[in-house]
Amino acid sequence: MSQLFRPILVLAALLAPSLAAAQKQPVVPAGMAASATLTPGTRHGDVIYTSGQLGTSRDAPDSTIQTQTKKALDNVKAVVEAGGSTMANVLKCTVFLVDVKDFGGMNSVYSTYFPKEPPARSTVVVAALVSAAAKVEIECIAAVGK
Repeated sequence: MSQLFRPILVLAALLAPSLAAAQKQPVVPAGMAASATLTPGTRHGDVIYTSGQLGTSRDAPDSTIQTQTKKALDNVKAVVEAGGSTMANVLKCTVFLVDVKDFGGMNSVYSTYFPKEPPARSTVVVAALVSAAAKVEIECIAAVGK
């Protein structure tokens, strides 16, 4: 490598973290709040990362997997849209279920949010979620269209 380019590469490496930080933006839809340890979503460049969204609500608690899945995906949708994208641009989701028997009920609602060309998905069964009443938590990654 030419001696001329070495200082340029060093400068680029030094500036990269500050440029990356400048592009990172919290995404907080109306009705949601960020805290000292969590934001509903983060946009970095043309990608939105949603935090895990629970399907429970203090205002309208519901114990069915279908209703909790709908609430979780409505929350994901709110974050994705607040970040400037749509559910059609979701690339990857991770679904956390407390009970594997809820897979069919979750999937029946999930498929209505992604009727064509669904995103890649992982579904994981976990021992518990942060809220004792929660049966499902969903996080997604979405692209922002041009």
